[in-house]
Amino acid sequence: MTVKNNCRTEERAGNMEKARDGSREKMDYIDGLKGIGALMVYLCHFVFAFYYAAYTLLPEHVNTKTAIELWIGKTPLNFFYNGNGAVCLFLVFSGFVLCLSYFRTRDRAKLRAGAFKRYFRLMPVILAVNILIFILMCLGLYQNNETAAFTKSIPWFQGFNQFEPSFLRMLYESLLGCFVRGSNDYNGVLWTIPYLFWGALLVYLAAYLVGENRLRYITYGVMILVSLRTDIYFSGIFLGFVLCDFYTTQKRVIRAYRRFQALPLLVFLLGFYLTSYPSIGTELPGTVYGILPAAYTVIYHIAGAVLLTAGVLGCDWLQGFFSGKVFLYLGKISYSLYLLHFPVIAVFSCWFFLKLQGKMAYGLTVGIDFVLTTLMVLALSTLSNRYLEPVGVWMEKGIERRLNQKKTDPL
Repeated sequence: MTVKNNCRTEERAGNMEKARDGSREKMDYIDGLKGIGALMVYLCHFVFAFYYAAYTLLPEHVNTKTAIELWIGKTPLNFFYNGNGAVCLFLVFSGFVLCLSYFRTRDRAKLRAGAFKRYFRLMPVILAVNILIFILMCLGLYQNNETAAFTKSIPWFQGFNQFEPSFLRMLYESLLGCFVRGSNDYNGVLWTIPYLFWGALLVYLAAYLVGENRLRYITYGVMILVSLRTDIYFSGIFLGFVLCDFYTTQKRVIRAYRRFQALPLLVFLLGFYLTSYPSIGTELPGTVYGILPAAYTVIYHIAGAVLLTAGVLGCDWLQGFFSGKVFLYLGKISYSLYLLHFPVIAVFSCWFFLKLQGKMAYGLTVGIDFVLTTLMVLALSTLSNRYLEPVGVWMEKGIERRLNQKKTDPL
């Protein structure tokens, strides 16, 4: 009888442990946050193309009678199209999820597999989108040059993709250049790929070498300090990685942090405030940013991204909110959305705008254009997620099978 009761107790304990493990398997709200980051980049580029004053904060770029874009650009509403802030968020989120599985299982094989598969995770969609861009350029469908003259976005929007396309040059950018040098002649958003690629490899290496060492935070500190002195954007992915380590290993501290939900919420709001700092980086006296010196824009955005993530990690309400279906959908298609949106703006949005330019009010034209462009971007991103991204997954699995085969083959 005692043996039977002990078995039942062990079974219940095992089931509870499985339930706890299952609940930790996927942090949906992180995917939701990634989706918001990708959407912010899209909004940034659309706003810069048609309401450039919302970025520059200069009256000569205004396209509304009330100059409302100047007011929006100086308030936290700027968060929703703050492209640099969105990139910092994307880097922190990516750094957080890269080694999440490792810190939960301490399986170093996951680190090796992740490093080997990283290139094949990123490359296929980059290549497919760049081929599409090459075709569009050959057909002369990029109309951002003509559009910029009407939207007053000449300094930013006019210069993209205004060169003779070369297939070999496009191929180099897709397969190697964007990874090694951040080449982005064909697709401007590819400047972030070195951070997502080399940053990930450095994170995997750090976890592999010192992930179980009690003094590992010293190594992490050195990584972050070096990145601050060399290329500050790497610190975003490193800080996300450190946050992941701390969150998954320092359970007692995290439980204390989560005990008072008001604290994570305040951390989140501070992160929102810093991430929304206008990317133009000018002095903003008389605004909510007036107390901050303008010289540290990227630092504000990276710090804001870390605080915003830490706030969500500690607040159940925020986790539930960012786990909503809309955010999860955006998170699912976030990579394709990030890579695809700009050619849609430079081709379709510009074509639509030029067709209706002068035939109706500027705001109405751009408003309809935005709705149609958004629907097209979401549709293309969904198709890419369904048919293109699985190519990378298929290549990843092939690499993983090869690694496992080598592991099991007799000497």
